[in-house]
Amino acid sequence: MIRILFVCHGNICRSVSAEYIMKYLIKNRGPSNVEIFIDSAATSLEEIGNQIYLPMRKTLESHKIPIGNHRARRIEKSEYEDYDLIIAMDEENMYNLNRLFDGDPQGKVHYLMEYAGTPDAIIEDPWYTRRFENVYKSILEGCNGLLDRIISHRV
Repeated sequence: MIRILFVCHGNICRSVSAEYIMKYLIKNRGPSNVEIFIDSAATSLEEIGNQIYLPMRKTLESHKIPIGNHRARRIEKSEYEDYDLIIAMDEENMYNLNRLFDGDPQGKVHYLMEYAGTPDAIIEDPWYTRRFENVYKSILEGCNGLLDRIISHRV
């Protein structure tokens, strides 16, 4: 089993979108010989317990991405050992994850856009930019690249 955790600041826009987009992709084109567990979390406490931010939810729904009963949660230090990949959306997330995990001793923490062939690119925070469609497209690109790597056994 491959276990993947997507992480952003509040777990109400980007990381939860990546969770549901990835689940959708796995259901529709994922490998039948590999079980994949997907979850998402926040680095901050600001949105704990909140649902997906409504404009982000509407964007996912417009693309027919099934959405579950999500409630934002914060990542715990102990989760480093629970996941094979921990995927950050931007530099702030990466900084906070490295602080939480005392670095990244097993090389598990990556940017989502690494899997889209643009390792220095970030997923902008639509809470501030209001560009929900752009964020959806970037996350979809990153998740497709990640799934391609899983299918080709390079993860």
